[in-house]
Order: sequence, then C-alpha cells, then structure tokens
Amino acid sequence: MPVPDHTPAGLVKILGFAYRAHNGAERLAFLVLPRWYGPRRHPPIPLVISPHGRGVGAVQNMLLWGSLPARGRFALVSPEGQGRRLVLFSWGDPGQIADLARMPQLARRAFPWLRIERRRIYAVGESMGGQETLLLVAHDPRLLAGAAAFDAPTNMDLRYRDFRLLRRGLRLQRLARFEIGGPPWLSPRHYAERSPLALARRIALSGVALELWWSRDDRVVTDQAAQSGLLYRTIERLRPHAPVRRFVGRWAHGAEFRRCLPEALERLGLLL
Repeated sequence: MPVPDHTPAGLVKILGFAYRAHNGAERLAFLVLPRWYGPRRHPPIPLVISPHGRGVGAVQNMLLWGSLPARGRFALVSPEGQGRRLVLFSWGDPGQIADLARMPQLARRAFPWLRIERRRIYAVGESMGGQETLLLVAHDPRLLAGAAAFDAPTNMDLRYRDFRLLRRGLRLQRLARFEIGGPPWLSPRHYAERSPLALARRIALSGVALELWWSRDDRVVTDQAAQSGLLYRTIERLRPHAPVRRFVGRWAHGAEFRRCLPEALERLGLLL
C-alpha cells in the first residue's frame, strides 16, 4: 500500500502493510525505503525498527525521520503498535515487544523482494518508543546490532507516580491502570516487566551497542536521573565494559531526538 511521500525532495518511498498483532488485532506498519530501492533493485539493506512515543501514531513517528533512510541507505519500519488494551499507550506491553521483534519477518512477508542484512538490524525510539527499544534489547538481544533510546522512561512504577505532576496526569494514571491492570502497588510484577530498569542485567549482558540520551530539564519524563540515568549507572555497575554510551544535556522532551537523530545514527554506523 503506497503512502504519499511528504519527505524532503521525495528521497524516500513509504509503503504500508497490515500485520496481525499479538492480540489478534490487525494493525498497520509503515516501511520507509530509499526511493531507488524496490523489486528491480534490492541489495541487502540494514533495517531500523522504530516504536512510536506515547500518544503519537506510527505516521507521525515515521515523518520525524525525514530523508534519513535515503541518506543512510537503510530501511525503516514504524509500526502502529498495540498494547494489552490500548494502542497509542502500549507502555512496553510484552506482546508489543514481541510484535516489534517480528517486524523484520513481517516486512519481508509483505514485500518478498526486501532483503534485510540480518546482522544490521537496529532499534531507535524516543520517550515511550525509547522504553520499548530498551525492552527489545533486553528480550531479543540477538536480533539487534545496536539501539538508541532518547528520553526514555525506565521505571514504570515511578512513571505512574510522576504522572500526577503532568498536565492531565490523572487521566494518564487511569489509562495506565487500564492498560497495565491496576496501580503499581497492586500489580508490581506487571509494572516491572514493562520497566527496562528491572531488566538492567539483561541489557548489560546483551552485548548490544546502546546509546542512552536524556535531559536534566525533561518536564515530561521527570527526574531522568532516576530513569535513564539510573539505568545507565546500573549497567555500568553490572558490566563496566558494556558497549553503552550516555549523552546528557538540557533540552525539552523529544527535542534532541529531532535534532540529534543523525548523530545517533552515525554512531551506530548507519550514516556515513
């Protein structure tokens, strides 16, 4: 299913495809390719899986990438995602993480001419998408050559409690209870399985080249020192030589993803 190309100079093509989510629902994903790539010219190409942020759809997430897939000669897949009960608020549901791991297979099933470099599959996301990127590293490290998480929450228990500091925070808490199955004090296991911090040992031992970007001035994922910052320190303690790098600054939530995504991709070897 072709999608109108709104990226600069028409350097990429966007193809949509349907897939069956873990709960049986039919969802959409969008595959972004360099304009020249297609059935007649299809060399092996790296693939980036990009889960969307909270409340942001797959199309909006995809458009943030602009012409980068053409510049880096890689494919990008941006799925709609699907939580246990919600769509735009999946918050690292285990079924959603399993769906992300299936994206290379699903994209190839939809487009048999697509040839993916199996050793060059990456995950990159921001905010909730960064959270799900980290969970994918924890659960499927052999799938990934590298990953980058921007402004990611890593502790869903703390995240739930900090929602009250945000505009419409009570609504977010209601949505979290609906999606996850209750508040954290009644469902601690369910919150832990959606928390990269609880899986820090797996991430530390994964061997996946990982970039953690976070801001001291984040007003959405508040107290990042106790979120991405604590995850980094825990990984460093568990495995001092883990291939994990931190990038810390003072930017508004999500701003660095839009500004420094090319730098992150370059560090992963996806941009020359």
